[in-house]
Amino acid sequence: MRRATAALREAGFKLTPQRLAIVRCLARDPGHPSAQRLYERLRREFPSMAFATVYNTLATLVSLGQCRQLSLAGASRFDPNPVPHDHAQCDRCGIIYDVARPAAVGEPAAGELASVLAHFTVDRVETIYRGLCQRCGEATPTTEKSTCSSPNSGCPILGDNDTVNTTGQGEP
Repeated sequence: MRRATAALREAGFKLTPQRLAIVRCLARDPGHPSAQRLYERLRREFPSMAFATVYNTLATLVSLGQCRQLSLAGASRFDPNPVPHDHAQCDRCGIIYDVARPAAVGEPAAGELASVLAHFTVDRVETIYRGLCQRCGEATPTTEKSTCSSPNSGCPILGDNDTVNTTGQGEP
């Protein structure tokens, strides 16, 4: 959180109570929240705050390198951990886990990579592991519906969160 507020201040942004609350809420949410989710959480504290304030603050944090915008499925989600890492997402309930980046998994052959990258500028490299979380994997489709059937359904690992940081990276 300190790193993000310092970056905002250095870029000339005022540290308004709304911006500070957005940064704090993002930093404390392991769930890669959407702008809408952050807005819904903060509007009780700031009833006159516009959704645009949340979205614009998140966009600014992305441009300053203080968080990452993810387009995994559905609405864009925001990752408070700017350290490079990968993600695992459950295809049934949408839960997202941070995954430490392994070394050299599935790298293309050097010649193939060089020919593709000769005409391409790489901004970032991402790997998304897709499958079923433990809870959804244990639920049988015909007899039992997983209680983890939506991103906010109270997964046993997460409660009301919809992701877990397993990398040990990022700010608390």
